Amino acid sequence: MKKSNIYSPGSQRKINPNWFTARVHMKDVSSTIKSKEQGIYHVYFHNGAKTKLHQHNGNQILIATKGVGSLEIFRRYGKSKSNFKIKRTDKINLKEGDTVYIPAKTLHTHGSINKKKTFSHIAINILPKKNSEYKTTWYESDFKSNVTKIV
Repeated sequence: MKKSNIYSPGSQRKINPNWFTARVHMKDVSSTIKSKEQGIYHVYFHNGAKTKLHQHNGNQILIATKGVGSLEIFRRYGKSKSNFKIKRTDKINLKEGDTVYIPAKTLHTHGSINKKKTFSHIAINILPKKNSEYKTTWYESDFKSNVTKIV
């Protein structure tokens, strides 16, 4: 059994800047506590940063820990894997303590809605099957109607 505190210094996960709209940093909680069934990350979105549009092959749970953020859900139109139309179907504001469940293969984005404050959440990425890999597909989009490529 391993113990960790989400606010103490710990293992930082390397961030691919192509997956976010601005500055983000992430603490890898799962590696600290040796979790094998899910990836657990404490993610900090600075000054209005958010994820680019994406979907996961497994379910995800977000738990807001600081500030105000949002989760936006999109529907895709078209058969192309990398160039298709989208429409936002839901927007959920998140404040400290709010918890949301995102089913696998749900096209979405999440992050800060305040350009001057940090929003953070814990992301729990649930592996689709035992000993499988959790995969995320990231997209370049205008967050309104068009996806232009896989990032």
